[in-house]
Amino acid sequence: MAIESSPEEQFDVCIVGLGPVGATLAALLTRYGVRVFAAEKSTEVYPLPRAAHFDDEIMRVFQQLGIAEEVLPHTQLAASYDFVNADREVLLRFENTGLKTPSGWFKAYMFHQPAVENALRALVQRSTRATVSLGCEFVQAETHADHIIAHFESGGLRRAVRARFLVGCDGAWSPVREGCGIELDDYGFDEPWLVIDARLTPGVTVPPSPLQLCDPARPTTCTQMGPGRHRWEFMLRPEDTPEQALQEASIRAWLKPWGAEHVEIERRAVYRFHGLVAKTWRKGRVLLAGDSAHQMPPFAGQGMCSGIRDAAGLSWRLALILNEQAGEALLDSYQLEREPHVREIVEQAISIGRVVCTLDPEVAAERDKRMLADRAAGRHAAAPSLKLKEGCLLPDAAGAGEIFPQPWAETGAGVVRLDDVLGDGAWLISDDEARRVDGAVRHFRLSSPALQPFAAELKAWLAEHGARAVLVRPDRYVFGAGDPDRLLREFHTRLKGDGQTSSAPPQPGEVVIGSST
Repeated sequence: MAIESSPEEQFDVCIVGLGPVGATLAALLTRYGVRVFAAEKSTEVYPLPRAAHFDDEIMRVFQQLGIAEEVLPHTQLAASYDFVNADREVLLRFENTGLKTPSGWFKAYMFHQPAVENALRALVQRSTRATVSLGCEFVQAETHADHIIAHFESGGLRRAVRARFLVGCDGAWSPVREGCGIELDDYGFDEPWLVIDARLTPGVTVPPSPLQLCDPARPTTCTQMGPGRHRWEFMLRPEDTPEQALQEASIRAWLKPWGAEHVEIERRAVYRFHGLVAKTWRKGRVLLAGDSAHQMPPFAGQGMCSGIRDAAGLSWRLALILNEQAGEALLDSYQLEREPHVREIVEQAISIGRVVCTLDPEVAAERDKRMLADRAAGRHAAAPSLKLKEGCLLPDAAGAGEIFPQPWAETGAGVVRLDDVLGDGAWLISDDEARRVDGAVRHFRLSSPALQPFAAELKAWLAEHGARAVLVRPDRYVFGAGDPDRLLREFHTRLKGDGQTSSAPPQPGEVVIGSST
């Protein structure tokens, strides 16, 4: 039976799902001048926490959106991340203090997700370029030569939206991904855990930084979240059932060794921690971002971070295409650069998970011996590299794929940050006179008054890379450093593409997502 559609409403981008990834994508797109329709099947932000950590790069995105100061009160800094054995000996430590991050912000923030989501959603709803529809469920979409028509149901009524592109930010069970028939690459990691989120009550003392208890009797995660909140995650053993684990008596018994049996429990749930990556993130005019494209165990704390990086990398591509400053072939580099980065994080999270999830006492004893020896010898595990290896980059150029640093400077007016001074879009920062640059790139001379508070650090960066100029993409990754004319020429070549895409849109009228009934 054909769906009866309302008159089509026209937008540039249709976003399905308004969680942190969808809301970030919508906020960035509207900031770039794009008209957005954002649909979310829930009527309110989910009131309980899910993600617990984000990093300096994500705070830099919040800074760009103008909500960093609003987010900060809902965060706590994590000085380290420890892995300890049953005797509380430190097997492995990731240090977060004393590290100068490229983005200028602290390395690790523990946070209360609903507060951050509320800030993001309110930002989108304030934009005159966004139409937000809550309680609105995706039904199906049709792909045409130059647009899509997406159908939604809200309050028993059907709604049709026409847009150039549709992005599924609709979570692990993504109807958009399922409707497209996109398969998942399964890493074969599947472990059940009980997750407890709680408000701390007077007298409860918790570890000051996140830790993983690698105890074969009961592997456990213990980590702070936003102020006054804490999370415990308990691995279920083979003899445990989810129903038993969720019982009040079980939860209180497992919290008792932590001196936390009387905390106020906000949320309890049994999750299966997976490692999954979609085999394709684009099908014609339909793209995936966040959990719809990838899911990972929480041990690296990078699930939401990876999704927001997707939003940052996808938003500027869509904006340049819609503003006719780039060809649609530019979208082919989205998965090309994001997937290897995501897979590296997924694989590290699984590797950490296999260490944590050891249940055999003899195997755990050997693990402890090996890891204690490595620690004594100064051998440390490396965090996943944030450097992009492929995509919209000048691969033979110095600095290509690095995150460009954001210096902070003290002035008479207070602290100023590079991104706030230079603003949105791509930057060409060079040591020579201004040249004509079209709207896709803005040019800044090192001698300009605006750059004087940061000139020393920027000159040092260029000298370190042996370059006269650097071209920085809108998501603050370096396209390349070197000769300014070559950088501009090569960047525009990649924006223009060759006029062909590897993910050609289906023929007009073909239904590619969801049921036709």
